[in-house]
This record gives sequence, C-alpha cells and structure tokens, in this order.
Amino acid sequence: MLNFDFVLLHVADPLASADFYSGLLDRPVLESSPGFAMLPLNDTIMLGLWLADAAAPDGTGKPGASEVSFDVTDKAKLNDLHDDWRAKGISVLVDPMELPFGRTFVAADPDGHRIRIVATGKDLPN
Repeated sequence: MLNFDFVLLHVADPLASADFYSGLLDRPVLESSPGFAMLPLNDTIMLGLWLADAAAPDGTGKPGASEVSFDVTDKAKLNDLHDDWRAKGISVLVDPMELPFGRTFVAADPDGHRIRIVATGKDLPN
C-alpha cells in the first residue's frame, strides 16, 4: 500500500511561498533555501515548494498549475476564514458557495495555485 505523505508545488519563489503558507497555515518552515522550502501541513503530510525552473528532471514545471484542499469543521468556520483571508488581502477566486460536496470557497497563493476550503460538517444552513 502506498502512503501519501507529501504535496509538492512548483513555484516561482520558494522563500516567498514558504512565508505565504507559513502565515496562512500557522505552521513553521522546516527547510528553506532559494531552490526549495518545506513545511508541515499536518503531523504526517509535508508541503514542498520547489523552484519551478529547477524542478527535476527537466525544469519544465509551471507555477500555478494545481489545487490543494483543506477541510474545516463547519460552515461558520469556512465563512470566517473567507472573511479573514479577504481582510489579509489574499486573492479569493471563488466566494463561498454550495456545491454537491459541501460549502466551499477557493483562494490563490502568490503563484496562482488554487487553495480550496471545504466545510465538512453538516451543521449550519448558511
């Protein structure tokens, strides 16, 4: 069985992306250099931020070509997080809306990677 333990994003500036995600997720940067940075998403999964121009094997990765998703426990937390991110100037691509899998919104990191937030609870009608 395979064990999922790492998300790797190709970015234009690993140091700037590490600062962005560290602030966004309130997680420490564990490794940081001009070509690569890394921080924990949780206790078992790491986020790697690799300089797109240097990504092995051929450096053809393009910044902004992916989406990561995070769950929150309820719709109220999702709405509060959306408002907080907007207030911080984080680019929100899709405002909160209901989809078949739940309430969600989508933001973007500095490279344009989509960050989806999904409310997993079935607690509130808002």
